[in-house]
Amino acid sequence: MSLRLYDTSTRTVRTFEPLEEGRVGMYVCGATPQAAPHIGHLRSGVIYDVLLRWLRRSGYEVTFARNVTDIDDKILAVAAESGVPWFAVAEGNQRVFSKGYDLLGCLPPTIEPRATGHVPEMIVLMRRLIEKGHAYASGGDVYFDVNSWTDRYGGLSNQKIENMRSAADTATEDCKRDPRDFALWKGAKPGEPYWETPWGEGRPGWHLECSAMATKYLGSTFDIHGGGVDLIFPHHENEIAQSQAAGDGFARYWLHNGLLTVDGEKMSKSVGNVVLLPDLLDKARPAEIRYYLTAAHYRSLMDYTDAALGEAVSAYQRIEGFAVRAAEVIGAAEPAVEAPGSAALPEAFIAALNDDLGVPQALAVVHETVREGNNALAAGDEPQVRRYLASVRAMTDVLGLDPLSEQWSREGEDDLHLVVDALVKVALEQRQAARTRKDYAAADAIRDGLTAAGILVEDTPHGPRWELKRH
Repeated sequence: MSLRLYDTSTRTVRTFEPLEEGRVGMYVCGATPQAAPHIGHLRSGVIYDVLLRWLRRSGYEVTFARNVTDIDDKILAVAAESGVPWFAVAEGNQRVFSKGYDLLGCLPPTIEPRATGHVPEMIVLMRRLIEKGHAYASGGDVYFDVNSWTDRYGGLSNQKIENMRSAADTATEDCKRDPRDFALWKGAKPGEPYWETPWGEGRPGWHLECSAMATKYLGSTFDIHGGGVDLIFPHHENEIAQSQAAGDGFARYWLHNGLLTVDGEKMSKSVGNVVLLPDLLDKARPAEIRYYLTAAHYRSLMDYTDAALGEAVSAYQRIEGFAVRAAEVIGAAEPAVEAPGSAALPEAFIAALNDDLGVPQALAVVHETVREGNNALAAGDEPQVRRYLASVRAMTDVLGLDPLSEQWSREGEDDLHLVVDALVKVALEQRQAARTRKDYAAADAIRDGLTAAGILVEDTPHGPRWELKRH
């Protein structure tokens, strides 16, 4: 079955057919870094990382662009309130975003363009729109004329223009021909950063930058544009309008991920329920957090609770536990152990991801394979253990969750961990010596002491193994 994706613009699940065979151009709206990333931002990053991995595993060469809106009303407001330069606000928070993506195992984009670095491209796009009669300069601003595009405007969000409210995106609404016209360029205000244009000094509007950057790196027409459902209107609607009015085909498939609430409520600073990455790291490891954010279907509304995160932690540890035990049995360093990217994937797993990136169904296949692998471990069937481990690693590699990958297998391997490992080995040697001399009371006391210290010991046919008790 070919890959099929839900396209917001047609409101149907469509077979994915790239513009150019074997190649995919994908643009995803990234951060406006006025603050550190919250769990909703992280979910979006993980979702499009899974799509990127699946496209590449399916044989496509993917050019992935994810922008940074490093100049915006919100950034300027934070800068004014905190007394920190606007560029320092944007740069500092963007570094936190990048660290968060890296910590959760997201592959880097091919290009991560910033709005402030693409003003020349924006000027060209505005000139094209003005020349075609779809934009106009007024009062130092440049606006898109929505009445010049009435036959198409509102198509993505399924709205009629007569039912739309004012764009309310400038303090100079009286300069507009129609209150629904949106700002392509905002005239300079005292104390704000600005760039020179043929229409005066100013800075980019929110929507213009994405059209300019997407077409610069992916071409006038490209395959996939992604983002959260909250961006459908007005941001993505306006991107389509200004790009197509200028003569570009723009995106052929529009993907939107669902939002994330906290205990049934929208995240809000005023409510005090914004969940940041450090909050999550107090409760789970990065791989477990990634599992949690990956497990729900990308289009679903996701409600964060500590209990739901705990369930995800347990689910990931079941996969991890099998992979670690299986690797110990067969010897993970043996050349005969297939690299996860080359092992065959189960047909049910492939079908699940090809059906609009059905990660929940794909994870069900992973867990069924883990159950079969555990049965093979119990039976001492090493060839079957090898086969199941290869399959689990291949599937979790696609999802960015391979427990034996360099990122996750080395998680927590610092100097303290090495010291603990050495001490536990001494204790286990003493326990084995007590069992050899049939002093079972002493052996049990050693094991109980380790358990009380948060160290779980499991006796296997290949000797005892230990792990730290997780959250």
